[in-house]
Parts: sequence; structure tokens; C-alpha cells
Amino acid sequence: MSQIEQVARTFGVDWPHLIAQIVSFVIVCTLLYFFAYKRVLAMLEERRQRIAEGLANADRIKAELARAEAQRQEVLSQANAQATRFIEEARAAAARVQEQETQKAVAAAEHIIAKAREAAAADHAKMLAELKREVGRLVVQTTATVTGKVLTPEDQRRLAEEAAQQVTT
Repeated sequence: MSQIEQVARTFGVDWPHLIAQIVSFVIVCTLLYFFAYKRVLAMLEERRQRIAEGLANADRIKAELARAEAQRQEVLSQANAQATRFIEEARAAAARVQEQETQKAVAAAEHIIAKAREAAAADHAKMLAELKREVGRLVVQTTATVTGKVLTPEDQRRLAEEAAQQVTT
């Protein structure tokens, strides 16, 4: 009798039952691998992709916001340059005419400046409103994609308002 048989007999190993349990364990492990583990891994990979898409959307929103801010600054600088040019033209014309014509030219220049500022403010407000709508839409879409649930109109409104509030601050 070999030493392995003696140890097995000492611990009460029943070879047919042990082999049957090993086979059963291998079958259970195989079934769990194919029917549970693979599905869990696939679900985790899908969630990772959704999160990556959400982060990419957030980066895109930040880039769009920076671009909109740059456009706003450009519009304001153009309006200021144009206003400055109009003021200089008005001052040059005022030097060549009588006091009455000088007052008319300054009044016209100030009126043009006011209109230019109003137009710039209107363009800024319009761009900001469009940006708020787009950011709200993207936040709602990203949230729905990341959470994987259908958002109610109340949830969508609330998220859009929060995103718009974040954009203005």
C-alpha cells in the first residue's frame, strides 16, 4: 500500500465520491462562466463605454462653451472698435462745423454706439440662450445615456435648468 493510499484512508477519502464532486464542481464552474460571468463582463464594458461617451460629451460641451465665449468677445471687440471709429469720425466732423453741427454729430455717434451695444447685447443674449438650450439638451441626453433610464419631462426640465444655471455662473 502506497503512502498516498494510507493518507487517503486516514482522512476517509472516498475516491468515487471525490471524483464525482470534482466533475460536478467543474460543470458548475463552466456553467457559471458561460451564463453569468460573460454577461457581467459585457454589461460592465457597456457601462464603461457609456461613461466614456458622457465624458466625451462633457468635453465637447466645454469646447463649445469656450468657442461661444470667444465669439462673444470678438463681437464685443468689433463693436467697441466700430464705436471708437464712429466717435473719432464724429469728433473730426465736429471740428469742421459750427457748434450746432458738433452737437448733432456727437448725438448721432452716441446713438450709433448705443445701437451697437444693444446689438452686441442682443447677439450675446441670443448666443447664450442657444447655448443654454444646447447644454441642457446635451446634459439631459448624457444623463439619460449614462443612467440608462428614460427621464420624465420634469427630470429633463430640472436638469436643463441646472445646466443653464451652471453655464451662467
